[in-house]
Formats: sequence, structure tokens, C-alpha cells
Amino acid sequence: MLDVKFVRNNPHIVEQAFKDRGGYITLEGFLRLEEKRRLLLSKTEELKAERNRVSKEVGRLKQQGQDAGELMEKTRQTGEQIVVFEEQLKQMENELTEIMHGLPNLPHESVPVGMDETANREERRWGEPVAIPGGSLQHWDIGTKLGILDFERAGKISGARFTVYRDLGARLERAVINFFLDQHTLHHGYTEIFPPFLVHSATMFGTGQLPKFKDDMFHIENTDYYLIPTAEVPLTNLHTGEILAAEQLPICYTAYSACFRAEAGAAGRDTRGLIRQHQFNKVELVKLSLPENSYDELENMTRDAEDVLQKLGLPHRVMCLCSADMGFSSAKTYDIEVWLPGFNGYREISSCSNCTDFQARRANIRFRREGGKPEYVHTLNGSGVAVGRTVVAILENYLQADGSVKVPQALIPYMGCEVINNA
Repeated sequence: MLDVKFVRNNPHIVEQAFKDRGGYITLEGFLRLEEKRRLLLSKTEELKAERNRVSKEVGRLKQQGQDAGELMEKTRQTGEQIVVFEEQLKQMENELTEIMHGLPNLPHESVPVGMDETANREERRWGEPVAIPGGSLQHWDIGTKLGILDFERAGKISGARFTVYRDLGARLERAVINFFLDQHTLHHGYTEIFPPFLVHSATMFGTGQLPKFKDDMFHIENTDYYLIPTAEVPLTNLHTGEILAAEQLPICYTAYSACFRAEAGAAGRDTRGLIRQHQFNKVELVKLSLPENSYDELENMTRDAEDVLQKLGLPHRVMCLCSADMGFSSAKTYDIEVWLPGFNGYREISSCSNCTDFQARRANIRFRREGGKPEYVHTLNGSGVAVGRTVVAILENYLQADGSVKVPQALIPYMGCEVINNA
């Protein structure tokens, strides 16, 4: 959530940022309502002060045995007027809050302005796209032939956009998860968390999923619980309502979680395979940072995510997303896109974002410098990385001429084998 004082004092900056994100908004109504609220608040405070003054006078008259009836009636009428004003204030504040909750974060000045992915800026590449012996195949064909991915039986028990992993496929998924966690905890300095996969609506609000993206999530009927779309949600909210010491920052967390997404806006997209599922696994990275360090921390987080792909030998590139292609809460985002031979192109496998103080304001996460007042932390999150898409990349990049798949060297200790075949 943006700072309401900033919005009030810089409406044109906020309007232009909204335009750069591909939308349109005018804050004239917000400013009029905010000014009306401030005037009404001032009148309400004046009435309260007058009521207090008259109440003291009533007490004095009663002590002296004098008639205070007229002043008591005035106090009653003033109290009724205060109740009316406070109800009007509450309604105005609700309207203003609704507007504030719908405003996305402001893009950082280094973010390219553009309306779609064609305006994204390539930052760097690692590795060269591989030539597949005998030609490339889509991962669902590879996995089905090897007997490690079973889409048909997943459809029987759950429907579309689900997958059953079998035998070495299940082991590969687990190996990737453990490899990622070990790299981030042992080499990159993150603390591992195993969070709940169910959270309540206040937690979803804290990271910006609610109210805007309600249709993209799975809600448990007759409860306040939602299935998490990413471990970013519980990890970021671990310190909700806390005031941290500046010396504690940065706080760096990593977590494996299953992720659940309704994919309400993705009808007809990636209906086959592992790319876009209702349930998938991911290792997440989250940082709470000092404001002055958050963009350096974004670079570090992106490098951490790249590092695990490099150790798996998977070619990839890093893209700086343009203003209209970023997420709602982000001020700057890098997407890491892995090379998929079957797709004959790059596909997103990680998204690393600096959300500045946008989420911290919603979740009320602050810190205090020595002798200073509480300030909002900056929050960052990134995939470290998507597990299912990593499996896709391994199957397609390490496909052998005989239809088997070579296990990346870094995963052999986790897999206990060097080749995945259907023997």
C-alpha cells in the first residue's frame, strides 16, 4: 500500500505510474474526499473539545447546586452530532481505504516503461541453448515415454492442470527441492522455514493478494482460510505487527511449499504439461531489508536464483520487466527465463521483486534505528526457483538420443543415479 501522504501530495506522479502500468486512474475524487474528510475530522475534534468544556461546566454548576439542565441538553445534542460525524468519517475512510488498496506500487526509475513483454529489457544471458541428439521433444512426451509423468491418471483423480509424478519422476522432483534448499541455506545464507500452506485473509492482504486477486486463489468454503499461491505469503507475514531492530536486517528466509493457483485468467494457456498447474512446488526466497539496501539485495537475490540454475547447467537469461508487466506489489522485477528446447524459447522459471515498503505498510512490519522512530522495512521475494519448471528444463535439456535423460551432475547425489530411463 502506498503512503497516503505521498498520494495526497503527489497525485500526478501516482496517476502517471498507473498509466505506465497500463491502466488509467484520476485521483481528483480521492483528493476531494480526503479534503472533505480532513475538514470533517477537524469539526469533529472541535465538537469533542466543546463537549468536554461544557461537561466540566456542568460538573461545576452541579457542585454549586445550580441548574445545569440547559448545558446538559447542549452536551447531549453535541454528542449526537459527534456520533453522526464519526459515522460519516468512518464511511469516508472506508472509501479512501478501498481506493488506496487498489493502487499498485510505483515502478522504480530504472524500470523500462512499456505496455507488454516486448518492452522488457534483457540484462544478461548464461549458457548456450543445447542441441538435442535426435531432435527436441516436449517434456510431457519425454515424461510419458519414460513412465515418470502420468497426466491421464492425474486427470482422473483431480482434473486438468494436475500431474502425478511416478518413480524416478517423483524422486527428481524431491531431489530438485532438496538441492535448492541446501544451496540457499548452506551457501547463500538463508534460514529455512517450513510454513503452513493455509493462511487467513489478513495474511493474504499483507502481501497484496487480497482483495485484488481473490479470483486467482483457492478459498476453503465456510472458513477464512486460503491455500497459499506462493510461500512468499507466509514468509513475508512472519513479522506482521513487529518492530525489528535495524541490526537484525536483512532477514533472509527460504522455504519449500506446494503452491495453489486457480489460474482464473489463464484459460487456454499451457493446458498441457507442467508449466501452468493448479498445484505445483516451489522454493521461495524472501528478504526483509533496510530501505537503503533493498535494491542491492534484489541484485543479490536474483544472483542466488541464477546460481542454482547454473549449477544445474541450465541456459537462461535475466529480463528486467517493464512497468506494465510487473506484479501489483512490485517496484522492480527481474524474471529469470530458462531455455526449453521443446518450446524452442525461454520461459519464466523465477521472478525476483523488490516491493519496497508496499507490503510492509499493509502487514505493518517496521524496524527501528538506534534512537529513531519506527520505519517500514522493504520486502523482497523471489522464486529460488520453480521446481516443476526446473524438471521441465532438465527433461528437455538433458534428453539423450535413446530417449533417456541424463541427470545433472549436481543432482546425482540426490538422485542416486546418473540416467533416467524406462528400463
